[in-house]
Amino acid sequence: MRYLPHTPTEIADMLAAVGASSLDDLFAPIPQKVRLHQPLKLPPALDETSLLRHLHGLADKNRAAGMLCFLGAGAYDHMFPQAADQVLLRSELYTAYTPYQAEVAQGTLQIMFEFQTIVSEVLGLPVANASMYDASTAAAEAALMARRLTKRDRMLVSGCVHPQYRQTIATYTGEIDRDSDATVTVPARPDGGSDIDALCAALDDTTACVLVGYPTFYGTVCDLEPLVQAAHLRGAIVITITSDPFALALIESPGALGADIAVAEGQPLGLPPQYGGPGVGLFACRQDRKVLQQMPGRLCGETVDKAGKRGYVLTLSTREQHIRRERATSNICTNSGLCATALTIKMCMLGKQGFIGVAQRCLAKAQYLVHAAAALDGYRWLEGGPTFNEMTLQVRGGDADQLAAALAAQGIIAGHPLGSDDPARTGQLLVAVTEKHRREDIDRLVAALDGYRPAAA
Repeated sequence: MRYLPHTPTEIADMLAAVGASSLDDLFAPIPQKVRLHQPLKLPPALDETSLLRHLHGLADKNRAAGMLCFLGAGAYDHMFPQAADQVLLRSELYTAYTPYQAEVAQGTLQIMFEFQTIVSEVLGLPVANASMYDASTAAAEAALMARRLTKRDRMLVSGCVHPQYRQTIATYTGEIDRDSDATVTVPARPDGGSDIDALCAALDDTTACVLVGYPTFYGTVCDLEPLVQAAHLRGAIVITITSDPFALALIESPGALGADIAVAEGQPLGLPPQYGGPGVGLFACRQDRKVLQQMPGRLCGETVDKAGKRGYVLTLSTREQHIRRERATSNICTNSGLCATALTIKMCMLGKQGFIGVAQRCLAKAQYLVHAAAALDGYRWLEGGPTFNEMTLQVRGGDADQLAAALAAQGIIAGHPLGSDDPARTGQLLVAVTEKHRREDIDRLVAALDGYRPAAA
């Protein structure tokens, strides 16, 4: 089957309209040296039936789709209802463009407003934008925002922040800090806990902000209040970063603990993992005129029209970045609108009690795994603090990559080996549990762990 949209007659009509006698005449200005003078090296064309068979064959090579998965580390396999997917497939949603013209975009703007409301409630801060690319870029933008607000450069980054988020922050700030040591990373404790005491000790009067995982990359939940108090005494801004916001259904929100800016990855709230992306960045901050003026992204607000009817408009937008260049507050000129819409639809279907219920099931199933695996010889859970649905396991034999490969051969993705992020943690495996895991799934993982025998050194 060929996929050529134009007939010879249509091509002739278009050539006549532009004053060209042939396709060769149309392309004449293109230098011969940059042209391809041979056919593309493509296999013969397939009919539709053969093409579908070929594509299904390629898809079947993806073993991960049928494997039992306990992988987390920033992307989580929570339930995404088919009803939400059907709503998302409405053409007015998946083809919607940035709503600069409010009079023709009320539906999109209302979804943005509802999205911001959800983000505000989850993160516990009064103002949220709509939206960022993902948690990593949201964290980097928050760090730059803090530097603009404080007019300071020094940043403290907890070693318990997701390694890829830290890399993104470094990319954003690397050119600015080329000749300085403005970014200071405070290492995580060996037990995976966030060293709040070390972060507090590293604060000084030149610190712009401190970025901390909540929960941490290793799954632990830390008490932020001492850090918030110490940072505010120094005039520094506290930024929290959350990979799975379902945790915030059961622990105090960042805003309630005094954080100035909170960012999170929205993928768990409204998107399947999808091979690691796309995500949607959640971003909220305290309400203050100077703070709002420096917030990246765009913000949708509620108003009334001349007839007194409720309406929605873009209240704040960094579109001026197109003309302000280096003075712009953000390098993000669009947002993850479709992903934000998916999140809004799913969260509205869940409701507050459903949101809490999912978190409770995640916690209960994670605790079931913790207790079951704790009885296995040669395994130990790190005890750096309370956990939600993600935990760090010290594995039998001391080689998490080897264990992961052995269990993958049995159809189980056991988790994320931490040695790829930190060579000192080659014996540790990060394991995540969601509400989708059944008891028999967890029992299967525990049995596989119990049956694993490390290869001889």
